[in-house]
Amino acid sequence: MDQPDDQITQIASDSDPTFKAQVQRLHQLTVYGRWLLVSLLWTTLVPLSLWRWGYEISLMRSYFTWSALRYGIIFNPLPAMSLGLCIAITVAVLVWQSRNILVGIPPQEQKRLEQQVRRISRQGPSHPLWKWIFQVP
Repeated sequence: MDQPDDQITQIASDSDPTFKAQVQRLHQLTVYGRWLLVSLLWTTLVPLSLWRWGYEISLMRSYFTWSALRYGIIFNPLPAMSLGLCIAITVAVLVWQSRNILVGIPPQEQKRLEQQVRRISRQGPSHPLWKWIFQVP
């Protein structure tokens, strides 16, 4: 009937407004990190892919056909996969963030964020995210 001390402190920390703010900050850092990854991919892979597709793009600019696009994809698969990766990751982040805004953070993701905040708290100031999660206003 008695709860262990860990469960009591866990229940108390779950209802603590500062703990919830720390979890929210970690979620915000996750959002920023994902958009940073998307930006990094778009600024590195897309220009390289378009540069490698230079000849095919010039052909398609003069007369666009689906066979020219198919030729560009088949004979230059690496730029095609790079562009596909950039588009796929962008759409995935957009869907993930839209779901979090419209529906809310799913319980298992919320639990994962809370566990990660506790882990960062246990490690202390040596953790790289400590100063962003546990900042004092």
